[in-house]
Amino acid sequence: MIFATELPKRGPLRAAIDAAFLADEAACVEALLPQAAVAEDAGGRIADRARQLVLAVRERRKAHGGLDAFMHEYDLSSEEGVVLMCLAEALLRIPDADTADRLIRDKLARGQWDRHLGQSHSLFVNASTWGLMLTGRIVRLETLTVDDITAFLGRLTARMGEPVIRVALTQAMRIMAHQFVMGRTIEEAIKRSHAPEHRDYLHSFDMLGEAALTSDDAERYYESYVHAINALAAEAGDSADVYSAPSISVKLSALHPRFEYAQRGRVLAELVPRVEALSMLARDAGVGITLDAEEADRLDLMLDVVEAVYKAVRAREWHGLGVVVQAYQKRAIHMVAWLIELARRHRRRIPVRLVKGAYWDAEIKHAQQQGLDGYPVFTRKVSTDVSYLACARQIWAARDRLYPEFATHNAHTAAFVLEMAGKERGFEFQRLHGMGQALYGELVGAEKQNVACRIYAPVGSHEDLLPYLVRRLLENGANTSFVNRLSDEQAPVDEIIADPVLVTRATQPVPHPRIPLPIDLYGSERRNARGLNLASTSELVALAQAMDKALGEAWTTAPLVDGEALEGSERALTDPSDRRRVIGRAFDADDAAVERALASASAAATFWAQTEVDRRARCLERAAE
Repeated sequence: MIFATELPKRGPLRAAIDAAFLADEAACVEALLPQAAVAEDAGGRIADRARQLVLAVRERRKAHGGLDAFMHEYDLSSEEGVVLMCLAEALLRIPDADTADRLIRDKLARGQWDRHLGQSHSLFVNASTWGLMLTGRIVRLETLTVDDITAFLGRLTARMGEPVIRVALTQAMRIMAHQFVMGRTIEEAIKRSHAPEHRDYLHSFDMLGEAALTSDDAERYYESYVHAINALAAEAGDSADVYSAPSISVKLSALHPRFEYAQRGRVLAELVPRVEALSMLARDAGVGITLDAEEADRLDLMLDVVEAVYKAVRAREWHGLGVVVQAYQKRAIHMVAWLIELARRHRRRIPVRLVKGAYWDAEIKHAQQQGLDGYPVFTRKVSTDVSYLACARQIWAARDRLYPEFATHNAHTAAFVLEMAGKERGFEFQRLHGMGQALYGELVGAEKQNVACRIYAPVGSHEDLLPYLVRRLLENGANTSFVNRLSDEQAPVDEIIADPVLVTRATQPVPHPRIPLPIDLYGSERRNARGLNLASTSELVALAQAMDKALGEAWTTAPLVDGEALEGSERALTDPSDRRRVIGRAFDADDAAVERALASASAAATFWAQTEVDRRARCLERAAE
């Protein structure tokens, strides 16, 4: 056997998921278009409703704040927006004050923060801007000559020194944290969920933190989930069912330090009992659990865990264990089909949170670094929108087995869902805490559209916030994002609410022309090194078969001089992974072979030196290939 453990056998639906991992993007989109398309009259109603939502949101813009307003003021097309994102990521990793001071001098001094002051109606944006402007003036103190508030802040900085400014920057980040995070603890978050502005919403609490690196990390995260479920038990007491109760989002990578495909056997043996224990605790507390989506190369292992937990969980009448589907993955539509079959097989109803995805930049870069044959995600945002609509329709059609949870801040997407549902309810929207208040202010409430909406509510300290913040900035900070364009009075409404199916049909080529396949990353300059997708069962099966075939051959290696194999002392070649297995023979070069090789190289040196540079380069490139 090539691998330490036998590769799993996949049924047709899991095989389809795996086949779509790096599938041809144009073919994937073409298959999705009919599933996302609507009749002309329905398309007109969707457009009308989406237009009304956009206009209403813009009318309410002065009243709303949070991340929506911040993204509009500091989008990633501005230098300050990019600096802020980089700073938030960098400060998390800075171990000492001196390095932090130097970062502030180097990065923040370049931002023209004062030009943003007063440009937003949101107090949150202006409060953050004051803090950033204060730090941005550090290295320009001697140039401040105007007797105004800016000069006053400059003199204050000179008097207090950079360490104090570092604290001021931290305080500015905390102001931001209040907008992005429901509370530092689950108790604080629950208390805040009772505030008037949250009264009409359900909540799903996410204990912030990155993947566990050690067993101690995993244990700490497990205890935090247990504590959160116990704290939410009282909140769930009056709920009619698990779908009207609060829920908690769980990251599988936080519960196991080696949550990766290569450790599949260990993960299933150690992680499944933990997830089952949390599920039983949540069932008894009346709280729902959603297994959060993560990087693309973890999806296959996540589905293995989901299937194993559904087999193991004893409470057949409990329907509170949910799963997140990322529409930007080419596998999304196949994953929904598999979840439907899983629910029917186990006679359960599975809550499915449909999102568009928050790791797009990382997925693109990871595929390029790995030299994969394609990308696991769509390279155009509009293709993700098409995938979302197709998945939404598939989930809605199977609502007897799936509980639909549509996470979106997009007016057209929301209007599509409302058109699809008609007067029927039994589903919920979801939005991020700090975002989408104005949009859902037009939908939530008996006097509005009377739809349920759940707030995805992060819980954690300032340090835990920063990686989450960076993902949100990357996801929504670009000036092409819906969140940004929604608040931009200059963005035409018709463009914002355009049907992604119609846009896609008019777009050629379907893959983004400025995002080449990983193998073509360097263009005509050179080929990228090709890698293997070691998170794909089908690719691992093919690899194992090729390795088995190679093991059946008798391999011989010998020194080559002038194209001739020379014999020397002979020894057996063994498999590095199993030294007991002999795979061939090796002839080692003796002194005579070495002398002959040196003489041959010396004789060829003159010819090589006289060879044109371009020809020599082509020889080296062929050798590299």
